[in-house]
Amino acid sequence: MQAPEAPETVGVVIGNHTQKYTARNPAIRFLTERWVTNLDRAFGRVGADQQGVARALEVGCGEGVIADKMHRRWGEVVALDLPDAGLRADWRRYHGPRFLHASAHELPFDDDQFDVVVAAEVLEHLPDPVRGLQEMARVTRRHLVLSVPREPIFRSCNLLTGRYVRDLGNTPGHLNHWSKRGFVRFVSSVAEVRDVTNPFPWTTIWATVPAG
Repeated sequence: MQAPEAPETVGVVIGNHTQKYTARNPAIRFLTERWVTNLDRAFGRVGADQQGVARALEVGCGEGVIADKMHRRWGEVVALDLPDAGLRADWRRYHGPRFLHASAHELPFDDDQFDVVVAAEVLEHLPDPVRGLQEMARVTRRHLVLSVPREPIFRSCNLLTGRYVRDLGNTPGHLNHWSKRGFVRFVSSVAEVRDVTNPFPWTTIWATVPAG
């Protein structure tokens, strides 16, 4: 199912093109569950590195599934995405995280406000990913957990299943494409990469920003 454009955020596709969290296709569900489990392991590494996460932020939280998992692990969680009534309806399912609308390019927080910032399947959508990454590094005191589609594998999977053939397998809304090596290099511009994992077909990085 293709996600519609959000009337409140003109020209931007909001939500998932494939409902991966509730997909009837067992392969999609299996891959998504592996990816989410891998993200949770990265959260565990954050906790092992820092005793006690007081405040966490998810940038580009979508329906709120990951934000809810963050809340169950850490407690105080702020989660944001672009303005959209459909997302607000989804957020009403979760009572732990504090949801709000904001842009990843201009996060509405002072420097060093969070112990960890998470962005899962977000950076590939940003018109200015460098600005977005810098903003995430600015508002975290220590940790970044970042995940993007691993290219060209992600696009190849789309083509093999007959999706987005006219766009050579590119999912609508994906403006940026990183290989594993390319994404490590990109994140290394603002933080020390501590761990890299590849839950097929994604790349996930845990990194820490320099103190001060």
